[in-house]
Amino acid sequence: MVLKTFGWSFAVTALGLVAAVLYGGWAAFGIVAILSVLEISLSFDNAVVNAGILKKMNAFWQKIFLTIGILIAVFGMRLIFPVVIVAISAKLGPIEAVDLALTDKDQYQQYVTDAHPSIAAFGGMFLLMIFLDFIFEDRDIKWLAWLERPLAKLGKIDMLSACIAMIVLLITSMTFAANAHQHGGAHVDKAQTVLISGLAGLITYLVVGGLSGYFEDKLEEEEEREHEEEEEAERAGKPRSAVALAGKAAFFMFLYLEVLDASFSFDGVIGAFAITNDIVLMALGLGVGAMYVRSLTVYLVRQGTLDDYVYLEHGAHYAIGALAAILLVTIQYEINEFITGSIGVVLIAWSFWSSVRRNKALAAAEGKADAADKAEVSSGV
Repeated sequence: MVLKTFGWSFAVTALGLVAAVLYGGWAAFGIVAILSVLEISLSFDNAVVNAGILKKMNAFWQKIFLTIGILIAVFGMRLIFPVVIVAISAKLGPIEAVDLALTDKDQYQQYVTDAHPSIAAFGGMFLLMIFLDFIFEDRDIKWLAWLERPLAKLGKIDMLSACIAMIVLLITSMTFAANAHQHGGAHVDKAQTVLISGLAGLITYLVVGGLSGYFEDKLEEEEEREHEEEEEAERAGKPRSAVALAGKAAFFMFLYLEVLDASFSFDGVIGAFAITNDIVLMALGLGVGAMYVRSLTVYLVRQGTLDDYVYLEHGAHYAIGALAAILLVTIQYEINEFITGSIGVVLIAWSFWSSVRRNKALAAAEGKADAADKAEVSSGV
């Protein structure tokens, strides 16, 4: 099972490390290895959240996620995205931006650093909306019940998540963005840039998340009537509409996953510049890490881990909330990538430990109940 799921990741790791040695020797080998670990540590919560969505999709779309999705993740977000940032911020053509990335790495890093406020605002708002929608939803299973119960009651207020997100964005634009960190330690006013980028992130979430949610709801409705529709289709000799609807639902959930992955990758791409400003090594290292995140997502789905450890999804969403806050704070202040990755790992490990304790308590309760039933039977009661 492990080899089947992670086989491609192992192969990509070997190819990536060999390519690194051929490109820049053993020093490049070490840099790619470090970047791979950095990406995995920063994106483990991404894998847990992705698994919660991917388990609703069939085997075909899971394969699409591992093939086309990984191409988008590696080449789109880890290679093309940094170049696009430079092209837009420096008002350069795509070819000029690529040439700059390969020939003048220091200048390239400067452009990316100066574009960080807009990247952080977009990604921070998108992730913040994911977190807020999660904690304001009334769920049967609650992890931190003392906190989640009152928040679930507040969640009955329409558009509360969007209102809170916009308030956070306004405060951010008037505080952190007014003294945004730039290359070389300088600080400039990026309030307007952060405001526009944050609104773009909010709109992207509402559009993509809304469409995926709409088609997911429609799919659930169709599944409830699946048996009746199949009988009617067979009698009338007409194709069932549920197949086409499932395709639309899966497509928009796939699109939602890709936007979600893009938002998660912002901190990894920016953090990679603390290690190297070589775009080739960045693409290799972050690409290898992204492949493991994809494989881990599929592994969690196939093993049913989220069903067995019910608080994992909670921990991942709290990690998302922490990452959203960190991204917004980094508009003005630099935060070490170790801190960013550690917060997510700690929250997920805590939720896993809580899930294990819950499972043991349930098993103990069931054991006592079985023992009591046997005692009643043996006594003839």
